[in-house]
Amino acid sequence: QVQLVESGGGLAQAGGSLRLSCAASGTTLRSYGVGWFRQAPGKEREFVGFIRWGAGYTFYADSVKGRFTISRDNAEGSVYLQMNSLKPEDTAVYYCAVGPPSRIGTMIQGYDYWGQGTQVNVSS
Repeated sequence: QVQLVESGGGLAQAGGSLRLSCAASGTTLRSYGVGWFRQAPGKEREFVGFIRWGAGYTFYADSVKGRFTISRDNAEGSVYLQMNSLKPEDTAVYYCAVGPPSRIGTMIQGYDYWGQGTQVNVSS
């Protein structure tokens, strides 16, 4: 069992930035693939991006490409989602999730463990 903890959500103005963190309680994320998803009110959970730890390979949804960056901290074993040029449509609860690096991708089914989510609100 992997318990994930997200932090860093909050309120930002359009055009601003926020950085979300994802850490695993009692272990590290170094052997996993880590994905970020988000869910806005009344909408389905959607893929944001993922990172495969070993190679540091990242992949993003078109809606965030060029604005969001996923990175990893080898020392802390944590993963970050840097969100720049935020838009009101980025408002959602953001979740990190982990799974085997070979299985993770854009689909929810590729992930085994999920965090509780952190709220991001972007005002216009």
